[in-house]
Amino acid sequence: RFRSVLVKEKLQETLVDFFKSKVYKSEDCAEWTKSLCNNVKDMLKSMGFPRYKFIVQAVIGEMRGQGVKMCCRTFWDSDTDSYVQETFVNNSLFCVVVCYGVYYY
Repeated sequence: RFRSVLVKEKLQETLVDFFKSKVYKSEDCAEWTKSLCNNVKDMLKSMGFPRYKFIVQAVIGEMRGQGVKMCCRTFWDSDTDSYVQETFVNNSLFCVVVCYGVYYY
């Protein structure tokens, strides 16, 4: 089963490693988002959740003290499907990542 606590820890490590030396530049965000989502998806696959499909969504923005709200609606099996979200913040940027694990029957 898609274990949320373990995934959350690995996701936080991935975010810290990815953003450790980055400063917000709007022109780089599109490439960073693609690269980060691929890194997270590879990390999830390496954790060995057989029969799960993964969806990774990331939002990167400049840190200016603003608030951000995200919302999602899904149809899924609450017995097998799950999601994990994690946030990274430094002095110049914020990033919110949501990972969905959907069991493939």
